[in-house]
Amino acid sequence: MFKNVTIYRIAPGWAPTLEAMETALDSMRFVPCGATQDKSVGWVEPRGEAHGPLVESVAGQRILKLQMETKGVPGSVVREKADEEAEHIEATTGRKPGKKQMKELREDALLALLPQAFARRSPSWVWIDLENRWLVTDASSQGKLDELVTALVKVFDGLAITLLQTQVTPQTAMTQWLSATTPDEWPGAFSVERECELKSGDEEKSVVKFTRHNLATEEVRKHITEGKLPTRLAMSWEGRIGFTLTESMQLKKISFLEGVFDGRPDEGESGFDTDVALSTGELQRLLPELLEALGGEMELGMAAADGPSAPAAPGQSAKVGRHEAVTAVGDDESPF
Repeated sequence: MFKNVTIYRIAPGWAPTLEAMETALDSMRFVPCGATQDKSVGWVEPRGEAHGPLVESVAGQRILKLQMETKGVPGSVVREKADEEAEHIEATTGRKPGKKQMKELREDALLALLPQAFARRSPSWVWIDLENRWLVTDASSQGKLDELVTALVKVFDGLAITLLQTQVTPQTAMTQWLSATTPDEWPGAFSVERECELKSGDEEKSVVKFTRHNLATEEVRKHITEGKLPTRLAMSWEGRIGFTLTESMQLKKISFLEGVFDGRPDEGESGFDTDVALSTGELQRLLPELLEALGGEMELGMAAADGPSAPAAPGQSAKVGRHEAVTAVGDDESPF
């Protein structure tokens, strides 16, 4: 199951076949870093089966997996090796290397050290719901989101995605829910749980965090009255899914609660199909209700007119070739 969720809206008109997607993804299949390469990005088999499909279709939902491999050498080690070479040059020629030569020495040192560097792999999952025109990812950092969006628009001709935004900003809605004096004022099937983070907008940027704490108290409301606004709020939906909503419309720490997967049939070792179907099925019910609780989806070009606006989502409009995508922050080896 996805531990983090960032939701994008797919522009109308993009509806490739599975075969077309497979062909496109194969052009950017993952290849491990070479000896002197510090990063490699490409698509891998979602099931983890060698030479299997790069796109899986389960219950009408399409699942992709992007793999990023990086090799890092500590800067101090690179500088130390470059300095040793510079000292050798000075000792043998009597001439101290200048800035340009030192830069070249550092580059040479990095290339020499990369073959010894440890490679770290980091996957990002993508769920594409063509019926609802959603593209959902669990990429957990801005760097991963940038890589993911770049990879998507590079392989899929005609794909345009925009960060899903709502009429009421998450921060404004969370402020209203925390200001409520009774649970009856919470939206629909959602409940406020026992964790939140509040930040002030003044120069001090003070932060208050509540963990395992009753939030329906005068203490919390007092902080809001004093100008601190929620940036994260733990919630649950129908007693089936727990998550933390952020000011930039991310769902973090998603957990499927007790009973959701009861009766799950045994599919052997992986249970990939069942887990995909159950997880995406639950999220397909939760997301529309969350959008409704936030006043509905905002049309492109409009601005939220309610209360304080949430800060701009990290990462702004990113153009790759003739495609445009808006990115925002959203690692588990399996999302399900």
